[in-house]
Amino acid sequence: QLQLAESGGALVQPGGSLRLSCSASGLTLSIYAIGWFRQAPGKEREGVSCINSGGGTTIYADSVKGRFTISRDDGKNTAYLELTNLKPEDTAIYYCAADFPGSLCDYYSGNLPPQADFGSWGQGTQVTVSS
Repeated sequence: QLQLAESGGALVQPGGSLRLSCSASGLTLSIYAIGWFRQAPGKEREGVSCINSGGGTTIYADSVKGRFTISRDDGKNTAYLELTNLKPEDTAIYYCAADFPGSLCDYYSGNLPPQADFGSWGQGTQVTVSS
Protein backbone atom coordinates (compact mmCIF):
# COMPACT_ATOMS: atom_id res chain seq x y z
CA GLN A 1 0.00 0.00 0.00
CA LEU A 2 1.32 3.41 -0.99
CA GLN A 3 1.65 5.88 1.88
CA LEU A 4 2.31 9.58 1.34
CA ALA A 5 3.58 12.22 3.74
CA GLU A 6 3.82 15.94 3.00
CA SER A 7 6.27 18.32 4.64
CA GLY A 8 7.65 21.79 4.15
CA GLY A 9 4.65 23.93 5.02
CA ALA A 10 5.33 27.11 6.98
CA LEU A 11 4.35 30.70 7.68
CA VAL A 12 5.83 32.98 5.03
CA GLN A 13 5.47 36.60 4.03
CA PRO A 14 3.81 37.62 0.76
CA GLY A 15 6.29 37.26 -2.07
CA GLY A 16 8.12 34.48 -0.27
CA SER A 17 8.88 30.94 -1.40
CA LEU A 18 8.54 27.41 -0.08
CA ARG A 19 9.25 23.91 -1.29
CA LEU A 20 6.77 21.24 -0.29
CA SER A 21 7.81 17.59 -0.32
CA CYS A 22 5.68 14.48 -0.73
CA SER A 23 7.55 11.40 0.45
CA ALA A 24 6.26 7.96 -0.48
CA SER A 25 6.70 4.66 1.31
CA GLY A 26 5.36 1.16 0.91
CA LEU A 27 5.54 1.11 -2.89
CA THR A 28 7.61 2.83 -5.55
CA LEU A 29 6.26 6.22 -6.57
CA SER A 30 7.72 6.12 -10.07
CA ILE A 31 4.75 4.36 -11.70
CA TYR A 32 2.12 6.74 -10.27
CA ALA A 33 0.76 10.06 -11.44
CA ILE A 34 0.99 12.63 -8.64
CA GLY A 35 -1.36 15.48 -7.88
CA TRP A 36 -1.15 18.40 -5.49
CA PHE A 37 -4.35 19.83 -4.04
CA ARG A 38 -5.11 22.52 -1.47
CA GLN A 39 -7.95 23.46 0.82
CA ALA A 40 -8.32 26.97 2.15
CA PRO A 41 -10.39 27.72 5.26
CA GLY A 42 -14.09 27.56 4.47
CA LYS A 43 -13.49 26.43 0.89
CA GLU A 44 -13.58 23.17 -1.00
CA ARG A 45 -10.38 21.34 -1.83
CA GLU A 46 -9.08 22.32 -5.26
CA GLY A 47 -6.50 20.96 -7.67
CA VAL A 48 -3.19 22.77 -7.94
CA SER A 49 -0.94 20.67 -10.15
CA CYS A 50 -0.37 17.24 -11.66
CA ILE A 51 2.66 15.37 -12.98
CA ASN A 52 2.71 12.10 -14.91
CA SER A 53 5.03 9.22 -14.23
CA GLY A 54 8.32 10.07 -15.87
CA GLY A 55 7.53 13.78 -15.55
CA GLY A 56 6.60 14.20 -19.22
CA THR A 57 3.36 16.05 -18.51
CA THR A 58 2.80 18.78 -15.93
CA ILE A 59 -0.43 20.73 -15.49
CA TYR A 60 -1.22 23.72 -13.28
CA ALA A 61 -4.29 25.54 -12.10
CA ASP A 62 -4.53 29.01 -13.65
CA SER A 63 -4.22 30.59 -10.22
CA VAL A 64 -0.70 29.21 -9.70
CA LYS A 65 0.63 29.02 -13.25
CA GLY A 66 4.00 30.71 -13.50
CA ARG A 67 4.48 30.72 -9.72
CA PHE A 68 4.40 27.03 -8.73
CA THR A 69 6.51 24.20 -10.15
CA ILE A 70 5.80 20.49 -9.70
CA SER A 71 8.60 17.95 -9.99
CA ARG A 72 9.52 14.46 -8.92
CA ASP A 73 12.66 12.56 -7.94
CA ASP A 74 11.79 8.90 -8.32
CA GLY A 75 15.20 7.89 -7.01
CA LYS A 76 14.19 9.46 -3.70
CA ASN A 77 10.57 8.30 -3.98
CA THR A 78 9.58 11.94 -3.50
CA ALA A 79 7.59 14.59 -5.33
CA TYR A 80 7.89 18.33 -4.83
CA LEU A 81 5.87 21.49 -5.25
CA GLU A 82 7.93 24.67 -5.43
CA LEU A 83 5.89 27.73 -4.44
CA THR A 84 7.19 31.19 -5.34
CA ASN A 85 5.79 34.72 -5.23
CA LEU A 86 3.33 33.55 -2.61
CA LYS A 87 0.12 35.48 -2.03
CA PRO A 88 -2.22 35.54 0.98
CA GLU A 89 -4.80 33.68 -1.13
CA ASP A 90 -2.36 30.74 -1.35
CA THR A 91 -2.95 30.09 2.35
CA ALA A 92 -4.28 26.53 2.64
CA ILE A 93 -3.53 22.99 3.66
CA TYR A 94 -1.64 21.39 0.79
CA TYR A 95 -2.10 17.70 0.02
CA CYS A 96 -0.32 15.35 -2.33
CA ALA A 97 -2.08 12.41 -3.92
CA ALA A 98 -1.16 9.57 -6.25
CA ASP A 99 -2.84 6.96 -8.43
CA PHE A 100 -2.71 4.93 -11.62
CA PRO A 101 -2.33 5.16 -14.48
CA GLY A 102 0.93 7.01 -14.68
CA SER A 103 -0.51 9.03 -17.57
CA LEU A 104 -3.51 10.24 -15.54
CA CYS A 105 -2.62 13.90 -16.01
CA ASP A 106 -3.22 13.51 -19.76
CA TYR A 107 -6.82 12.39 -19.40
CA TYR A 108 -8.60 15.75 -19.14
CA SER A 109 -7.40 17.75 -22.15
CA GLY A 110 -5.10 20.03 -20.22
CA ASN A 111 -7.34 20.33 -17.18
CA LEU A 112 -6.45 18.91 -13.80
CA PRO A 113 -7.83 15.48 -12.90
CA PRO A 114 -10.51 15.61 -10.20
CA GLN A 115 -9.55 14.57 -6.70
CA ALA A 116 -11.82 11.53 -7.01
CA ASP A 117 -9.29 10.05 -9.46
CA PHE A 118 -6.65 9.82 -6.74
CA GLY A 119 -6.78 6.96 -4.23
CA SER A 120 -3.72 7.59 -2.07
CA TRP A 121 -3.45 10.80 -0.04
CA GLY A 122 -1.13 12.35 2.49
CA GLN A 123 -2.21 14.10 5.66
CA GLY A 124 -1.49 17.61 4.41
CA THR A 125 0.89 20.42 5.32
CA GLN A 126 -0.15 23.95 6.28
CA VAL A 127 1.01 26.92 4.22
CA THR A 128 0.19 30.35 5.63
CA VAL A 129 1.04 33.51 3.71
CA SER A 130 0.80 36.58 5.90
CA SER A 131 2.76 39.68 6.83
